[in-house]
Amino acid sequence: MMLKNIKFFILSTLIFITTLEAKNYLLQHEIRFFVDNIVKKHKLDRAKLTGLFSDVSYQQTALSFYNKSIKPIPEKCDPKKPRTVCYSKGSWDRYSFNLLKASKVQKGKAYMIKHKKTLDRAYKKYGVPPEYITAIIGIESHYGANTGKYPVFDTLATLAFEPNRRNDFFKKELIEFLKMTQREKVDPSKVKGSYAGAIGLGQFMPSNYKSLAVDFNRDGRVSMNNHTDAIGSIAHYFKKSGWKKNEEVAIPVSFLGHRYFGKKTGYKYKYTRASLPELKPKQFTTYNDTIYLIKLQRASRDELWYGTKNFYAITRYNHSDYYAMAVHQLAEKIAGKSNSSSKIQNSFIDNYNSNDLNNYLDEPLKGRKFIIDL
Repeated sequence: MMLKNIKFFILSTLIFITTLEAKNYLLQHEIRFFVDNIVKKHKLDRAKLTGLFSDVSYQQTALSFYNKSIKPIPEKCDPKKPRTVCYSKGSWDRYSFNLLKASKVQKGKAYMIKHKKTLDRAYKKYGVPPEYITAIIGIESHYGANTGKYPVFDTLATLAFEPNRRNDFFKKELIEFLKMTQREKVDPSKVKGSYAGAIGLGQFMPSNYKSLAVDFNRDGRVSMNNHTDAIGSIAHYFKKSGWKKNEEVAIPVSFLGHRYFGKKTGYKYKYTRASLPELKPKQFTTYNDTIYLIKLQRASRDELWYGTKNFYAITRYNHSDYYAMAVHQLAEKIAGKSNSSSKIQNSFIDNYNSNDLNNYLDEPLKGRKFIIDL
């Protein structure tokens, strides 16, 4: 028993060291040059940067997402593991399973009740319906209950300078993060976020802050951890990405067969309805502008959709057809517009008082999966 405990202690210690090892990045010439450059170019505080870069907590788990030779990498669903169920072989079924659960929809309805005034103000100013803003917050942070556990400075520093496929991207994000924290008078070492350095309820990357985040509560600061600022910022992001008020987002279409191979699919390929005579909308639509063919691979068949310009606007938030469709379908369910949304029980939400709503929305999502895991 004692030997077993010793082995467990050694293993636990090794895991802790490899994931949170402190490094003095200023010992590297490249990073000293990097610091010198951003101090001169962006007027950043050299003393603060020296303190930060001389004591970086190496974020091995975050790095594993971008360098596959680094462990641990995110676990995929393994049907051979005891008491494990992999819900379908269809990629859309796997992706959407957790994102469109009844519990996610219920919390979305509660979120819209709690933040109705702010959501309505954002709709009036930017033209983005409350359910779409709510769906983004639901998918990105489970309505604020899970905004991220990674120290953003350490994460971005690790990803900027430890070998991986996106070093240049993360160097730019690190600079933007340091500029943002100085501008907003925030301690860089105190900010938590995702494994990619995304921050707050809407998981904005630092480079989005200056141009897309807004001070929607008018307190003189921009904070994506503040619900009012986050709601306004997401709506502003959509508007800047081309969102048009009262325009449809996605329309299901029919085709012959179970699998679709007719045209290239995805948000990168543009069509007109006239160029797709073999496809028929399954519901009435007046939309007659640019079309993006969106294919959802199910276990035994494909679903095919027209994506509109508003659908494309959602892909600017996250460059993924599946992500944009998950946002759309979750929004429809939250608003009670989808067929399956009628199955969601609302009585417990309707009877909640404000304190109950707060407690309900603050409940963390157990066993949360990253988008990359789904």
